Amino acid sequence: MTTSALTRAPAGASLATAGLTALSLVLFAANSLLCRAALAGEHADAASFTAVRLGSGAAVLVLLARGRAGPPPGEWAAPWRAAFALFTYAIAFSLAYRRITAGTGALLLFAAVQLTMIGAGWRRGERPRALEWAGLAAAAAGLVVLTGPGLARPDSAGALLMLAAGAAWGVYSLVGLGRGDALARNAASFARATPMALIALAPSAIADAARLDAAGAALALASGAVASGCGYTAWYAALRGLSPSRAAIVQLAVPPLAAAGAVLALGERFGVRLAVASLLVLGGIALAFAARRR
Repeated sequence: MTTSALTRAPAGASLATAGLTALSLVLFAANSLLCRAALAGEHADAASFTAVRLGSGAAVLVLLARGRAGPPPGEWAAPWRAAFALFTYAIAFSLAYRRITAGTGALLLFAAVQLTMIGAGWRRGERPRALEWAGLAAAAAGLVVLTGPGLARPDSAGALLMLAAGAAWGVYSLVGLGRGDALARNAASFARATPMALIALAPSAIADAARLDAAGAALALASGAVASGCGYTAWYAALRGLSPSRAAIVQLAVPPLAAAGAVLALGERFGVRLAVASLLVLGGIALAFAARRR
């Protein structure tokens, strides 16, 4: 699309894109808050939360995808490796939030996703510019600040689990990149990942260690049906009005939104370590994006 075409875009379309973008970012941040509230409050175990989240997310995504002018049947055939990556992300995400705060988890997740996708670009032969290297070095320094020794250091196992969740989400995104109808493809991936989550739940259920009270079920349903299902639907709709570089930049808002929500809703403390790490990680990735855009 040319610059003149962009300037002629209807104001209503721009407002709709802005509204859908804001809604999706808030819902993405809410996923961290909902999961942390359920796991830290012992309203659910990680496997039960994951199974309900993926199952309810699949139901909403399938209903929404089928409610539109339906894509060709082949668009529903998401690769099984995408479903496995989605399940790996979801279970590691839940396990991590038993141990770390929502603000810390959201920052680690975001950093791992972006670094995984940038690393995949390198493997394809993309060569970073000097400013990209500087931005990535700043982001890496932010992770060192966040996870290095000290009184405010997050739980090591929780941090590693969240980094693994971010890497899995990056792989999931790369597997489906540019492949057909995004909403139908993600609906199929959620549907295929749900049985994996049920299998993971089986040992806890057999040992009578599964836990899911009414509050935990409500939080998991909200995470799956609303924050995931509706969040992804809003995001795919917003992407029609966003350039790839702008879409990447606006995602920088998710960790600060999650951290602010955690302070307001969960009573978490936003310490100096997390503040410094956030500036380094988000600023570094923003610099890398800007260098690549130029």
